[in-house]
Amino acid sequence: MATATTNSKASTSNSSKVDPTLSTSEAPLTDKATSAAHSAVDALSTRAATAEQSIREGATSSAETLTEKQQIAREKITQYSGKTRQLASENPLATAGIAFAAGMLVTALFNRK
Repeated sequence: MATATTNSKASTSNSSKVDPTLSTSEAPLTDKATSAAHSAVDALSTRAATAEQSIREGATSSAETLTEKQQIAREKITQYSGKTRQLASENPLATAGIAFAAGMLVTALFNRK
């Protein structure tokens, strides 16, 4: 009886494992599912590669555009700060008056709380 139990356990464990020697004609559904899965993964891989390339191109383009805009902004800041210094040096009394008025305005806004 011990032999029969051992044989049945051995046959149960062997039947749950996949036999790699099975020919493809013995498992046509598995072959079809495997083929479909491979095709789906290949298609997904192609789409992902295309999306990644598109994102990389967009990021590069955005970085170049941002660099150009920063350069333009720096040039304008330099230009306007030079004009402001020139105006302040030519009109010191008006500059002091504008600074005093701006200070009063900011103080009034903060005290309003």
